[in-house]
Amino acid sequence: MRDPHIVTSTPLIPYTLERLGVLMSPDADNALEREGVLNPATAWGADGSLYLYPRLVAAGNVSRVGRARVLVDGGVPRDVERLGTVLEADRGWEHGAAHGGVEDPRITWIPSLDRHVMTYVAFGPLGPRPAVAVSRDSERWERLGPVQFAYDDTLDTDLNLFPNKDVVFFPEPVPGPDGTPSYALLHRPMWDFSFVRPDEAPPLPAGITDDRASVWISYVPVEDVERDLSALARPAGHRMVAGPRFEWEALKIGAGPAPIRVPEGWLVLHHGVTGEVVGGAFVPQQNVRYVVGALLLDAADPSRVLARTETPLMEPETGDETAGTVANVVFPTAVERIGERTFVFYGMADSKIGVAELHRGSPQSAG
Repeated sequence: MRDPHIVTSTPLIPYTLERLGVLMSPDADNALEREGVLNPATAWGADGSLYLYPRLVAAGNVSRVGRARVLVDGGVPRDVERLGTVLEADRGWEHGAAHGGVEDPRITWIPSLDRHVMTYVAFGPLGPRPAVAVSRDSERWERLGPVQFAYDDTLDTDLNLFPNKDVVFFPEPVPGPDGTPSYALLHRPMWDFSFVRPDEAPPLPAGITDDRASVWISYVPVEDVERDLSALARPAGHRMVAGPRFEWEALKIGAGPAPIRVPEGWLVLHHGVTGEVVGGAFVPQQNVRYVVGALLLDAADPSRVLARTETPLMEPETGDETAGTVANVVFPTAVERIGERTFVFYGMADSKIGVAELHRGSPQSAG
């Protein structure tokens, strides 16, 4: 039997993930964590400490974004010190009458903006909708509001009609569709009206025949952001990047942490999902399986996929990954470099937070 902590790389994408264990578990005495801690973002503070921003789930599946100092021992994240919350569903568009939450944050440090850019899911009256907040110090966050996708008549639809998740910004400007330097974000439209109009057939974008959730990219010209920071929440130039292709991602795929610049291009860790959705896409599922894969995007045109892993980089195998609020889930959402090593933070069965090390090549040959 192979070692479950070491995953084989694929030749075209020479990276592996090595499990290091559980970083954060729910505190039974904290009502805000009663239903789990999961799917975190990360950011470095002005004090030189690394901070974790977990999704904290209280009773009733109400989520907040917390903040915790990552405790590093021997160069490896080992534990956390809880520091409360930084974002709650206290805006009308972030909750409904009997549901709500701010969920699954991703944070990208963008040096050219001198800001951390957080994307998160606001589970509002009409279901999940992406939103953006920014911070200079990683502690106080300013909402820029829900993402408003610019209308593009050639798509023959309006992306704002649809729920959307897994939004994350690139850490530096990239060429836009016409070559204009732009801030780009990956996102995952869901061609699904089941939360509000279950009998309505969603109008798919022109040329799209597969209604499975896939990774898209959109852009905001750098000049627009320099004039008005809130332009980050108004992307345009929408393109599909990648959809489900292999058996282990047959149900849907979605982007994970911020893309990582590597010699080959942009490395994007993503989740692939198999199984069966029961009772609608917007309720907790028990018949699905989430694994980790990777896409390699072209540095000159990040809407272009150069390669993708044919087999998962990591699958749910440990007890913490196979049993929990939603069993059989590994869900990568953050990546950080500590010293000369790179670590990936991920949700475990929608209940705990794990950490793995990203290696170029096998762990034995790394470095």
